[in-house]
Amino acid sequence: MEDLTTAAALWWAVVASGIYHGINPGMGWPLAVSAALMNQAHTGLYKALLALSAGHLVAMAAILFPFSAMMILVEWQREIRVGAAILVIGVGVYLLINRRHPRFLARVPPTRLALWSFLAAMAHGAGLMLVPIYLGICDLAAQDAGHSAAGALMGANALRAGLVAVAHTLAMMVSGGALAVGVYYWLGLKFLSRSWFNLDIVWASSLIIVGLLSLSVTH
Repeated sequence: MEDLTTAAALWWAVVASGIYHGINPGMGWPLAVSAALMNQAHTGLYKALLALSAGHLVAMAAILFPFSAMMILVEWQREIRVGAAILVIGVGVYLLINRRHPRFLARVPPTRLALWSFLAAMAHGAGLMLVPIYLGICDLAAQDAGHSAAGALMGANALRAGLVAVAHTLAMMVSGGALAVGVYYWLGLKFLSRSWFNLDIVWASSLIIVGLLSLSVTH
């Protein structure tokens, strides 16, 4: 029963982090509004949201799938989780110290929103936030599986990595899309200029918190 509760909490964390990424302007939903206004067509809004989501999904998968392969080393699970947690904390500390946005993102053409979304997610460590959560899900599954064959365990971990990436990206698309739709149809650009919020410090701090929580529960 306790394992089921823990698993549910971890999956909710996947969704919550997706919502968090979605409402963060740094992940691109204002660009979807801009694309629709530039094209003078509401279809541009949805195409842009799909492109941003596709880039974000690929970035999440690019981070998670290597860890799914490493989790086959069952005897090294604790070391892998500790290393991942330290990496997440390190990125969070770096982002706290260096709060300048990567200049290369400004060089990506507006027509390549999927590429921009992928690079933005990688540069801001968005995928790394999911790693400790994903490793916790895999750890629970490995305990349930007992002495599963290594190949089957690796395949199951890869499937979980895909499911985590998809669930996270769907939550991100819904929350970011809701904001973009609201601004485009009802609130207007004045709301965007008056209500712009900078989550850089919150973002970096949340990475550190996720890493510290992962270290505290690693055994």
